[in-house]
Amino acid sequence: MKHILSLLLMLICSITATAQQATWIWYPGDFEIWLGNDMQNRRTERETFYPVFWKMDSHYPLVDFHKEVDLTAPEEVSIYVEGRYNVRIDGKAFEGAPSKITIPAGKHWINIKIFNQAFVPAVYISGRTVFSDNTWLVTPEDKEWIDETGKASDISATKWLHSGSWNFNKPETPPSAFRLPVSPASAVSVSSHSKGRIVDFGKETFGFIKLHGVNGSGKVNLYYGESREEALDIQHAETLDRLSFHQSEKRDTVLSLSKAFRYVNVETDNEVQVDSISMLYEYAGVKERGNFRCSDEELNSIYDVAKYTFRLATREFFIDGIKRDRWVWSGDAYQSYLMNYYLFYDNETVQRTILALRGKDPVTSHINTILDYTFYWFMGIYDYYLYTGDETFIKQFYPRMKTLMEYCLGRRNKNGLVEGMSGDWVFIDWADGLSKKGELSFEQLLFCRSLETMTLCADIAGEKKDAETYRQYAAELRARLFPLYWSDSKQALVHSRVNGMQTSNVTRYANMFAIFFEYFDQQQKSAVKKSVLLNDNIQKITTPYMRFYELEALCAMGEQAYVLKEMKSYWGGMLKLGATSFWELYDPSVSGPAHYAMYGRPFGKSLCHAWGASPLYLLGKYYLGVKPESPGYKTYTVQPVLGGLEWMEGTVPVPEGDIKMYCSKKEIKITTISGTGTLRLQSTIKPTCAQAIAESKGGNTYELTLQPGKTYVVNYRAVK
Repeated sequence: MKHILSLLLMLICSITATAQQATWIWYPGDFEIWLGNDMQNRRTERETFYPVFWKMDSHYPLVDFHKEVDLTAPEEVSIYVEGRYNVRIDGKAFEGAPSKITIPAGKHWINIKIFNQAFVPAVYISGRTVFSDNTWLVTPEDKEWIDETGKASDISATKWLHSGSWNFNKPETPPSAFRLPVSPASAVSVSSHSKGRIVDFGKETFGFIKLHGVNGSGKVNLYYGESREEALDIQHAETLDRLSFHQSEKRDTVLSLSKAFRYVNVETDNEVQVDSISMLYEYAGVKERGNFRCSDEELNSIYDVAKYTFRLATREFFIDGIKRDRWVWSGDAYQSYLMNYYLFYDNETVQRTILALRGKDPVTSHINTILDYTFYWFMGIYDYYLYTGDETFIKQFYPRMKTLMEYCLGRRNKNGLVEGMSGDWVFIDWADGLSKKGELSFEQLLFCRSLETMTLCADIAGEKKDAETYRQYAAELRARLFPLYWSDSKQALVHSRVNGMQTSNVTRYANMFAIFFEYFDQQQKSAVKKSVLLNDNIQKITTPYMRFYELEALCAMGEQAYVLKEMKSYWGGMLKLGATSFWELYDPSVSGPAHYAMYGRPFGKSLCHAWGASPLYLLGKYYLGVKPESPGYKTYTVQPVLGGLEWMEGTVPVPEGDIKMYCSKKEIKITTISGTGTLRLQSTIKPTCAQAIAESKGGNTYELTLQPGKTYVVNYRAVK
């Protein structure tokens, strides 16, 4: 009896485990493209639909799902489908559209072909041992044909990929039903004015407005503002809702389109009343794994606001800003990936964003139509592999990388360099008077790193011939960069070449990227730090977007003390002006309502922009000092730099868990999780550690080897 009960228990556990493994599956990248189309076309400006600037692709409407099985006994499986479908076993179709089928014992191949024009063709299959997961293969074209005898061809020419999935693990929650979660939130204050009331939610937020106790017939107008000034300016507020009601009793109404705001100006006519206003806060359910705290409370506040800014801009994808665009821009997303690795370590959002940006073939323009944004797309894949070690993603989508690179290679000029051509937007940065003409050094650097990315990815995909081709392209371009752009008199890379000649203009962009790309030798780095990065005569950067890279370059050269002052001045300057999230652009020389103006509009600037959250990345990588040295943190370094702080502590997420550390001027404490690490530190005495031996590397530099799953306490004396 005990034996029978044990077998029953094992069977129940097996069925439960199997049910937990089943998930909705689709053609890889299709759900991401469909969801991107849906999200990015919600943008409105003053109730007017505002579509994106670039070509939008779509999902495949007809997809074949395939799986080979070998069963020891017949098995019944349940089938849930989004779309019209048929089911075949060994090429023989079942009648109708069965919700359950029995698969005979033995070896069989199953095909489910689904058509859905409106949503992504998707399937959920649940059985004891047969269930839908990413081991199922999919194709949008099975290349099957029938000869005159009725015999079906084989499908050996078909290109099968592993299916895509996310976290839709229940049959009643199909991909098409996906919505971000919401939670109720109340206003912190309400004040009256001559035409209505202004509702303040206390800080920048995002979600759906809820009107309570609406009664009567008439109009209710809502004007949203990231600032109070914007909400009260009914002629220039970027977003608004105009509603009409005809109600004989009080009812609550939730608006159908989410908005970004802190303030809502509510104006009603005399025939309609609204008792009160609240909201449903909409958010992405990602968990924070990274953290940072230190002896400087202002820096702690900067970190907290950066964290909140990034959380608001993390939605279905990593988007730019929550008020205006709400689009997926590749340059913005690239920085979000890096910040994500030090806060959420949410690789699924990285994958979705990369796939939504790429779309499908044929390639007819640069990503977002921007030359540099295509290169950021490649660079994002380079970093994704470094931080995660995920080779499967690279192998699956290498063909899309290759066709995009073929497009780039085909748009080089007669000198073999990239420059803006008809239809290209050369962005670089928002900066007054920044020339975009000719062959820009900045674009060549990004192109070179993109070719290096393709070399890496081709090797992973097993395309050795491609890898060698890209390796040669990258080496040739890198060898040309300095003869073409380096100026001995300027001790820097010049901004551009026009008509085959160097221009005299020097900007920060190419020079700072060449530092953390490791394209400069040590002598060139030192020269550029003095002649460009610390030179006030070089045009200053006013966007957090490029301050990200400028401060990274300085950190990479050991200037954390200087960068700390810059962070406190720049991001702290926004906090002093009352910012509750960080902005798209901040110019300390501007005052008053002019801070809100951009694009020729008084409130055009985004006051919550993802690229404003860069302290998350800088503090994790260059102060806590944790970074991968090989894919997936199999090897990594920890090189803490206080930069003027008395102490700091934090957590950095890695694939197998979190690295935790504390650092003061006398003690470093590190708890490891996996991989082999190297603690590198500067000390005026030889460090002591009971768990490891410090080895001198010359001067005041020492290194200790960190093994997985251990805690190390190191006593040392920090170099001033």
